[in-house]
Amino acid sequence: MAKRRSTVTSNDTKPADHDTALTSVDPATGEVIGTHVIADDAAVAAAVAQARAAAATWGALCFDERRTHLLRWASKLAQKSDEVCELIHTENGKPLDDALLELMLSLEHISWAAKHAKKALGPKRISPGSLSSNYSARLEHRPLGIVGVIGPWNYPVYTPNGSIAYALAAGNTVVFKPSEYATGVGNFLADAFAEANPELPEGVFVTINGYGATGAALVRADIDKIAFTGSTATGKRIMAAAGEKLTPVLLECGGKDAVIVAADADIKAAADAVAWAATVNSGQACTGVERVYVERSVSDAFISEIKRILTDVRPGSDNKASYGPMTMPSQIDIVRRHIEDALKNGGTAVLGGPESIKAPFIEPVVLVDVDEDSEAVAEETFGPTVTIRTVDSVDEAVELANKSKYGLSSAVYSKKNGLNIARRLRVGATSVNSVLGFAAIPGLPFGGVGDSGIGRIHGEPGLREFARPHSIAVQRFTVPGMALASYTRTDSTMKLLRKLVPFVYGRRK
Repeated sequence: MAKRRSTVTSNDTKPADHDTALTSVDPATGEVIGTHVIADDAAVAAAVAQARAAAATWGALCFDERRTHLLRWASKLAQKSDEVCELIHTENGKPLDDALLELMLSLEHISWAAKHAKKALGPKRISPGSLSSNYSARLEHRPLGIVGVIGPWNYPVYTPNGSIAYALAAGNTVVFKPSEYATGVGNFLADAFAEANPELPEGVFVTINGYGATGAALVRADIDKIAFTGSTATGKRIMAAAGEKLTPVLLECGGKDAVIVAADADIKAAADAVAWAATVNSGQACTGVERVYVERSVSDAFISEIKRILTDVRPGSDNKASYGPMTMPSQIDIVRRHIEDALKNGGTAVLGGPESIKAPFIEPVVLVDVDEDSEAVAEETFGPTVTIRTVDSVDEAVELANKSKYGLSSAVYSKKNGLNIARRLRVGATSVNSVLGFAAIPGLPFGGVGDSGIGRIHGEPGLREFARPHSIAVQRFTVPGMALASYTRTDSTMKLLRKLVPFVYGRRK
């Protein structure tokens, strides 16, 4: 449950001039909690130049030295946990308990990246193969240089740290543009890093504040990779802009995550998990449950249990609220449109409906047997709603789950066949008999397919996203008469090779 919202103080509680500064507000009350100067093109370029200067120092540190600095940062955030959780609660709107859970996951990932970068990116000996047995081969990884990170507002610590912590651990400096709806949180992260590591040069981890224009300036700047989390539409625009300079991108975009509930599932456990995952953070999660496909024999029991649980769940900002307000006001109209479209297209609301929207809060809405082509099923809703469809088989459930243009994450509930069902889903991550289990395991990479994005954060693949492989071959000695990469090679050498090729490669093994 949420803790009581405390009074927030700010050095400036007046609305900002939109052209020069952005105003951070409490989404539950509209109260101004701070203002931040907008970084124009010149300010973005200056931040990138500062990061470029710092990259020489940070990139030259060994893995163990960077590990020390990152763990100091994690320790500083843990020491300031009450302060950062209060800021998340105030600026994002989620309950303090949920803010603490987000911080805990973030600290776990910072620690994992710091401790595993050496193993994932350290030098490795590679077998040279039979043709190059006179060589030794090594694979090493170099930092890219500067990584630009554009973060979201819904999980303002956990989600961007999937790029920030892993990029830093790989030896890159980071220029971070937090969402305009989570600017205070983003600046808190960078300030804590600097406070924990006063001996480092400025520019290892810096923030720039602003709206879309600031993010666009960062994409155009002299950076070596851009990591973005946000909508698919914005991700496509970023990819197009980055392509002009061949800047590589990592895109974690939208989702329309599905859950399959098989006939042999633990119905109470599945309903409990889906009820939470569909409404936590007011449904504002790319990995939140938005679709459920449940086998007919257990459908009535599942729907009844979901309705029972969510009847007692309500949003608010008081100490009894289960989740908070919608952080971004414009999202409320999208949720309303999706609910109305679902009902117009044959769906039935077994809990809530259009009347559940009481801005800035939205009460839980459960829609059943909605047309698969309706917006409520086909598009990302990003609100505390869920559609439930009864299916005749797991095969039908898998087919419908995979029909989406998105492919971020999913969940399966089945006592006997969960893993087999999971393997059939076209997504980047799946939890079996749980929801979001993969999010708490830092060794598992995270990312999607289709309109859900490109690339991976977390795990060893997440570390390698921010490093450049460097292959090194060292000739240890020459083989007499076998100078193949030379105009001095002889006919007798080539005659010998013609005999060797079928002998070496022509046999079945």
